[in-house]
Amino acid sequence: MRKGMLEYCILLLLKRQAAYASDIIQQLKEAELLVVEGTLYPLLTRLKKDGLLAYEWQESTQGPPRKYYSLTADGLRFLGELDRAWGEIANTVNYLKQ
Repeated sequence: MRKGMLEYCILLLLKRQAAYASDIIQQLKEAELLVVEGTLYPLLTRLKKDGLLAYEWQESTQGPPRKYYSLTADGLRFLGELDRAWGEIANTVNYLKQ
């Protein structure tokens, strides 16, 4: 469940803007979802292989070029599916909490 939620959160972040892996980790920490690089990088690689993410190398003033990830058209469609699934889960949980 956490893995699916992490995937969803990453796609939500990348819908806003392309991001470097360290930026993704920082934004997740700010949202109180703690993730380490050893968890994030394999997930980003899998999402890229699945055609949901693309990346672009960008020069950095603070060292070597950085890989910035962004959503593909398939990634945006998949995010829509996850949005619908999340809505259904949230409705069910909220109903059961009453």
